[in-house]
Amino acid sequence: MTRIRIPVYFYALAAMVFWGMSFIWTTILLQSYRPVTIILIRLILSASFLFSLLLASGKLERIQRKDLPALLLSALFNPFLYFLGENYGLKFSTPTLAAVIIATIPLFSPIVAWLTFRERLGWVNIAGILLAFGGILVMLLGRHFTFAADPKGVLFLFGAVVSALFYTVFLKRLTFRYSPMNLIAWQNLIGIILFLPVFLAVDLRHFLAVAPDLKIISSFLFLAILCSSLSFVFFAKSVKELGISKANIFSNLIPVFTAIFSFFMLSESFTLLKIAGMLIVIAGVFLSEWNRRRSRYLSTPASGS
Repeated sequence: MTRIRIPVYFYALAAMVFWGMSFIWTTILLQSYRPVTIILIRLILSASFLFSLLLASGKLERIQRKDLPALLLSALFNPFLYFLGENYGLKFSTPTLAAVIIATIPLFSPIVAWLTFRERLGWVNIAGILLAFGGILVMLLGRHFTFAADPKGVLFLFGAVVSALFYTVFLKRLTFRYSPMNLIAWQNLIGIILFLPVFLAVDLRHFLAVAPDLKIISSFLFLAILCSSLSFVFFAKSVKELGISKANIFSNLIPVFTAIFSFFMLSESFTLLKIAGMLIVIAGVFLSEWNRRRSRYLSTPASGS
């Protein structure tokens, strides 16, 4: 048993580190490129990497015609709407605030399950949601208890949260028929098709005016290969061995890793209020998941992380 669990915990932690770093690498790229450009290049690189792996291993699965509507709708919400919300949210906020708000996605999953599948919503879930909301409000306050965050960034980030929740609903039937790697590859391909017209109409001139350096190229590669590809493989391995509930507990570490790397790499400032708010949000998410019923269709983190 020990021989199995040590690498499994490594897979889980590695996935959370990469997803935590995704906010850092995106923030770095936002200094040179616009959000749509970053998303499109990330998706192209990720899809190329995933389809190459699937073809080389002989594990590429064709999507059945009856599943195309669900796949198209899931891709509309994620990566298209989710990435727009996350990247524009990062543009108008900090990596740590973005990571904390995105980390509330599992928190609201029981509400979606109650609205769509009439699953019971327990008092522990409600308490966790209220606690997390309180923590977010604390993070948004400045030293003199004034609203310190840009409202646009907060709205975009919560838009990403809502998109991820809708995504899980349409993803439900697909997870029983296709592997996570295949689903992510096909959804990224559809995302490329959706983003390409927007890029050509809005961002092409700006993209051509930027000369990419090593920092930009490495950030794109890290986002595409580590965050949008390998992290999901690692997380799937941890879910298989540890179970959904235990594996999801690790997702609470994403904002912590983001905060640590943001402090050292981007010199993001931290007040006591921001630190306290972050801890309160993580406690709220942990409380909600502690007594959460095991459910497959609302358990996988959004692919935008």
